[in-house]
Amino acid sequence: MAKEINRVDNEFFEGTDFGGMDKLDVIFAMQEKFDQDVIKNRGLQDVTPEEWIQKQTLAMLSELAELIAEVNFKWWKNPRPVSEDNVREELVDILHFFVGMCNRSGMGSEELFGRYIKKNEENFKRQYGASAKPGYSLFEGKRE
Repeated sequence: MAKEINRVDNEFFEGTDFGGMDKLDVIFAMQEKFDQDVIKNRGLQDVTPEEWIQKQTLAMLSELAELIAEVNFKWWKNPRPVSEDNVREELVDILHFFVGMCNRSGMGSEELFGRYIKKNEENFKRQYGASAKPGYSLFEGKRE
């Protein structure tokens, strides 16, 4: 069972009672508050949900590029030590934009969770040849 949260260590949410919400609900609520603050303070009230998702997708691509650079994808360069902390920071940046897109599309944490559960099951079915979608099975093209 997910641990319920009452408070977070964040000065912008000081004194906020999250009323025993689970971690994913807290993340979604915090992201929505941040996005609304950005919309208000940056004059973005006229940005449509579609435009917001476009902009967030570009921002996420930028963060993905930072992540891939962090893990030495350039095989033609001498590798440097990978900073696990930097990798984790980039993953959190990606999550910020992802959750913002979920919020703008009207998909809350509960719907995301439900859709994830279904898609995870389908992904397993694909791997084991139990899906109607061809091309994924571990057993396709293998001789007995």
